[in-house]
Amino acid sequence: MIWNPAEKMNRPDMARLQLERLQMTVHRAYERVPFYRQRLDEVGIRPEQIRSLTDLEAVPFTLKNDLRDHYPYGLFAEPLRNIIRFHSSSGTTGKPIVVGYTRQDMENWTDCCARVASAAGVTDQDICQISFGYGMFTGGFGIHAGVERVGAGVIPISSGNSERQLMFMQDFGTTVLVATPSYVLHLTEVMRSLEIGREDLKLRVGMFGGEGHTPEMRALIEQRLGILDTQNYGLTEICGPGVSYECLENCGMHINEDHFYPEIINPETGTVLPEGEEGELVLTTLTKEGIPMLRYRTKDITRLTREPCHCGRTNVRMELVRGRSDDMMVIRGVNVFPSQVESVLMTIKGIGPQYQIIVTTEQFMDKMEVQVELVDGQLLESYAGLEKLTREIKQKIRIVLQIDVKVTLLNPQTLERTAGKAKRVVDLRENRNF
Repeated sequence: MIWNPAEKMNRPDMARLQLERLQMTVHRAYERVPFYRQRLDEVGIRPEQIRSLTDLEAVPFTLKNDLRDHYPYGLFAEPLRNIIRFHSSSGTTGKPIVVGYTRQDMENWTDCCARVASAAGVTDQDICQISFGYGMFTGGFGIHAGVERVGAGVIPISSGNSERQLMFMQDFGTTVLVATPSYVLHLTEVMRSLEIGREDLKLRVGMFGGEGHTPEMRALIEQRLGILDTQNYGLTEICGPGVSYECLENCGMHINEDHFYPEIINPETGTVLPEGEEGELVLTTLTKEGIPMLRYRTKDITRLTREPCHCGRTNVRMELVRGRSDDMMVIRGVNVFPSQVESVLMTIKGIGPQYQIIVTTEQFMDKMEVQVELVDGQLLESYAGLEKLTREIKQKIRIVLQIDVKVTLLNPQTLERTAGKAKRVVDLRENRNF
């Protein structure tokens, strides 16, 4: 179901609407946010010079550090009396980023998330269990409002306590699950330990976000739960969930481009790339009142297409995020994304979906270790079996990455589980964790 007529607006009308809203946003940012006034003055741009969408390319980028440097309210374009909601990032690497929403911002956000739910097939006949964390994290509250808008019943259980999650799914008859994909895989492990089969649940749809997952992980989730796995995308700096979403065609995520203007740039040079080329996603908010964002660098690697979708939506689609420009590792001259390793591991029998990559330096040479759990810990007692499985994993990773890695097989349930984003990489070369 198409929730809002803007989802099928023709391209000329969409472009006119975007330009009108872009001009208003640049003017708002220039007049009300000293940071943006200074940035635009430094490059000699006045709001009235934005006469076309391509004129945006002359506007400087906004970075995550800009939000941290102006913590908490330095980038707000509205007085605090007009802000009715605050959210923030976790702030694990210093001061968090803080965003504020006006009443109109909240209405727009709810509508965007209703589009997400409707595109996934959610209706007023569904019961939706939200296993995202609530609180300052945008995920829980954003999807909650959107699901309620389409009429579904909401179980705001939040994250954690997996046995209780499964009890509610069974007793309440949950049909839609909202969570991070890594947590969903953890739930399937708990199901197995409790001898709960997918036939014991009424789940039919997953609305997953907060982190990317590969087609191989999607297939595993769908097989274990017997559901349709849909992905959606958002980030706190822009609005939270609701930036883009998959429809039932599963051929990319439709961007709510009446609210967010997308560009793809070369992450090294900052140059805007032609449609269809892979690069870093940059987003500009078109309707955000509380904290407008001009050309925000997301660090997410994807590509855009405006080819028609069979669902009837005409909005530009972004490919599922392949990785992040800042979590790409260079190992002995080779660019490595964690998602490439994940794609390999998901095809190998005998190992679980949880993994971690450890990167170190030995004698000035980068070394990469892949730690992965066994499905059956008894295999650790078979030297020949371990050798065979280790060799298979190493060979398949080498085919994809063209480098040799160390493979360590672990007992089941060894790696840390989390209801939030899974920590996939520990880079000890610079004490960086992703």
